[in-house]
Amino acid sequence: MRKALISITVLALAGGSSLSLARPATKHSAGAVAVPAKLEAPKWPELRYSRDPALQDALVAKLRDLRLSRYASQGKLAVALVDITVPENPRVAAVNAHQAMYAASLPKIAILLGAFQKAADGLMTLDEPTLEKLTAMIRVSSNSAATEMLEQVGYEYLEDVLVRRYKLYDQSLNGGLWVGKPYAKSRTWKRDPLHNLSHAATVFEVARFYYLLETGRLVSPHYSRMMKEILSELAIHHKFVAGLVEHRPDSNIFRKSGTWRDWHADSGIIERNGRTYIAVALAQHPSGGEWLSRMIVALDDLIFDPANVARDRMPLTTAASLEQRSMVRETYLTPP
Repeated sequence: MRKALISITVLALAGGSSLSLARPATKHSAGAVAVPAKLEAPKWPELRYSRDPALQDALVAKLRDLRLSRYASQGKLAVALVDITVPENPRVAAVNAHQAMYAASLPKIAILLGAFQKAADGLMTLDEPTLEKLTAMIRVSSNSAATEMLEQVGYEYLEDVLVRRYKLYDQSLNGGLWVGKPYAKSRTWKRDPLHNLSHAATVFEVARFYYLLETGRLVSPHYSRMMKEILSELAIHHKFVAGLVEHRPDSNIFRKSGTWRDWHADSGIIERNGRTYIAVALAQHPSGGEWLSRMIVALDDLIFDPANVARDRMPLTTAASLEQRSMVRETYLTPP
């Protein structure tokens, strides 16, 4: 694990747009030498069709072992886990994947994305003072920096980025990442259209955010790397970070969390011993922070389980039917 401050990320489910694998063949005149088609970016799968039934069953069993399944059945807990050790073959498990919950400071990752996208559009400059504010917004969760950056990005612009460009807020999937109010005592601009939340998330769309980031598809590969670096070395060591620092100290963590009253959120990308996964969890309970510290260790165990490792290269199309692989339909837990 890095000697500096640590940050972590929990997997929720993510999908991305498909890209052409190769350019179409071209006609050649007689006697011309045929040049092989230039390979383009790989065709990334959509997380919504990447559920691994075996990993799903293992996640449900872990929540029962942790005595948390009843809270999930009550809608007080949502969890997403995505194994991206083989990025082109992501494998997803989730409970309450599309349940929208208040996420406190976690949606500051949306402001981070908005700033980099606006810079790429030539409408904003990522100068040193701006990067310092974005880093403070993420690493120490500065509300003043978040509010200043949100005002600079613009509410309508950010809504366009989340809803139309990346579909990280998708009404057909019950919402997702949403920032409709400054992180300050001021008027709300616009609440989440479906759930009337000012700062909202679903574990599925947060997981999608991290999957797009890890595969270089948030703005550009270069800007994705810059955003990932900002998500590292956090100053706040609780929830996922607390559990990993104590029990898995060799982890590298890229993460954003959130806390307000009884609402607890954590999310990130975790790299350890050659494996990489996304973890995302949202909880509404006074003990939610402690839940997440215990849960991340259990999720890490699932990723390193030999049965899970053996499925790294197994195409999900051969492991399960499309219906079984679909994340569009919710997975809820029934009361124990």
